[in-house]
Amino acid sequence: MLNLNDLLVFVQVVDHGGFAAAGRALGIPKSTLSKRLSELEKAIGVRLVQRTSRSFAVTEVGRDFHRHAAAMLIEAEAAEQVIKGRLAEPSGTVRITASLPIAQFRLAPLLPRLAASHPKVRIMLDVSDRFVDIVQEGFDIAIRNHFAPLPDTELVQRRIYYDPAWLVASADYIKEKGMPSRPEEANGLDGLMASSSDRVWTLHDGQGAAAEIEPSPRYFANETVSLREAARAGLGVACLASSFCAPLIESGALVRILPDWTARGVATTLLMPHRRGQLPSVRVVADHLIAELSQRPPGADLINAR
Repeated sequence: MLNLNDLLVFVQVVDHGGFAAAGRALGIPKSTLSKRLSELEKAIGVRLVQRTSRSFAVTEVGRDFHRHAAAMLIEAEAAEQVIKGRLAEPSGTVRITASLPIAQFRLAPLLPRLAASHPKVRIMLDVSDRFVDIVQEGFDIAIRNHFAPLPDTELVQRRIYYDPAWLVASADYIKEKGMPSRPEEANGLDGLMASSSDRVWTLHDGQGAAAEIEPSPRYFANETVSLREAARAGLGVACLASSFCAPLIESGALVRILPDWTARGVATTLLMPHRRGQLPSVRVVADHLIAELSQRPPGADLINAR
C-alpha cells in the first residue's frame, strides 16, 4: 500500500512545477520533498519525474500516475470531510437491540420522537429476546432488562432504571380470598408463576426485613403480559414489575397486595461497545434514551404514594 503522504508530495511537486515552489507552498525543505519522491519511485519501481539541477520534467507514466494520485487525494479529502460532518452534526445510522418488552412498552413511543428531532439520524431497532453480541453483530446500543448484575465486560454499562416488583391480583379475587395484611397471610394464595421451578416470592419492606411467601402454583407463563392477563382474569396473584402493572392498579383492574412490601425487581441497563470515538449520532441517541428511560412511567408514582 502506497504512502498517502508521498502521493501528496508528488502531486504538489508536479502541480507547482518543481521542488522549490512546492517546498514553499508546503513549508517543507525541497531536499525532503526530493527524498520522499525518490522513495515513492523506489516503491512503485518507475521514474515519475526526470530532474537535474537545471530541468524538471514529468515522465509519461508520471503524468498518468499524477492523474490517478490527484483523484485519490480528492477522495481522501472527501472522506475526511464526511467524518468532520458527522462529528459536527448527528447523522447516519444508529443500530439498537432490545428485548420485546422494552421495545413494546418503552422504546415504541420514544424512538419516533427522537428520529423526528434528528432528521439526519437513521434508527434501526432490532427486537430479539436472544443473547446478542453487540460488538460482533455491529450494534451501537443495547438495552437490557435483567435481575442479576450483568457480567463485568469491556462494554460501557449505564444502569438507568430499577423497577421493583409488586404482588397484584384482581379486585374480585381479593374480594373472594380476602386482603392479606401481613406476608404470612398470603401463603397458599393461587400463584401465577413465571416458571415451574418458582416456589417462593421473597419480599422486602424497605426497613431491612424480609419475608418469604409460598403461593399455591396454579398457572405458569414465562411472558409478562400473559401473567398480567391471568391476574386480571381473577386466576390468582402475580408478581409483576411495578411500572408494568401500575396503570392497571390506577384504573382498578388490579389491586396491589401488601403495598409496603416489594419483591426483587428488574434493572434496565444501556450498553455500548466503546466509550471513545463514538459518533455524535450514537451519543445523542444514548443520552436521549438514558434521560427518558430513567423516568418512572406515568401512574407508577401515584400508586406508590398511596
